[in-house]
Amino acid sequence: MSKRTVLTGITTTGTPHLGNYVGAIKPCIQASHDPDVQSYYFLADFHSLVKNQDPDRIRQSTLEIAATWLALGLDTERSVFYRQSDIPEIPELTWILTCSTAKGLMNRAHAYKAAVQENLDAGEDADFAITMGLFSYPVLMAADILMFNSTHVPVGKDQVQHLEMARDIAQRFNHHYGELFELPEAVVEDHVAVLPGKDGRKMSKSYNNTIPLWLPEKQLRKAIMKIVTNSLEPGEPKDPDDSALFAIYAAFASREQRGAMRQAYRDGIGWGQAKQETFDLINRELLPGRERYEALIAEPARIEEALQEGAEKARAFATPFLQKIRRSVGIRQLV
Repeated sequence: MSKRTVLTGITTTGTPHLGNYVGAIKPCIQASHDPDVQSYYFLADFHSLVKNQDPDRIRQSTLEIAATWLALGLDTERSVFYRQSDIPEIPELTWILTCSTAKGLMNRAHAYKAAVQENLDAGEDADFAITMGLFSYPVLMAADILMFNSTHVPVGKDQVQHLEMARDIAQRFNHHYGELFELPEAVVEDHVAVLPGKDGRKMSKSYNNTIPLWLPEKQLRKAIMKIVTNSLEPGEPKDPDDSALFAIYAAFASREQRGAMRQAYRDGIGWGQAKQETFDLINRELLPGRERYEALIAEPARIEEALQEGAEKARAFATPFLQKIRRSVGIRQLV
């Protein structure tokens, strides 16, 4: 049986937080050790340009995210870990795919339609301030996926449309030029925890409610102590299923620990004690990685070396495959 090829992109627009760790980073790192899977993990710095025009922020985010994945034990021997912009075959493939992608398909992209609607609601021209990057980034995403003939792409429900577009683009290309591309399948991560933030809403940079992953111990404890809870006193029973604090605890806990904490809530554990136990649990898990992260951040050359090694591995596949694609569309030497 041939290996599954799984690809995951990480946009370099911010600092990793606990929600990123639980929802994406931890399960992907575990998967990187699976001998039956060929994994590609990349830093999507071209994608970040759609929303971020701060060069220093993109560079810093790239550093922090790469250091995070390496510190947490990504298996770079078995998987391919690279920066998108280090693979020149990807933007070239993007243009080749753009030339056979229907504009009508891009018109239906949720992000573009939402931006248009926002403009119309504000009384602006439909395309006010909308860049070609926003309009056509589903083609770049398709190139990311198709460049390595990915068979499975883990996505949230909000990204399923982009996988369907990648399949449409691949099918149209294959119809014109031959069966070059695998048709990727979306792997919808329903079971992956969506962590609430400090205010109880989904942990997200856009809500400004995140808990950064690599806070020093004292700051991490302070952040957890600020998680919003209700006014029930110690001794009063509490509902674990209606508690953001319990959801955060549960994401790091074993089954036995979750059961014990559920009972503690019913028995009326005080919020201060529950927060302290949540901090202790999270801090224990992150402590070894935090030390490795701080060492890596202090030596960016080590991170760069790992990314360059990953780029070399990625290009070992991408370069000959792109030559095959070029020949298929008629871009080739005359003799």
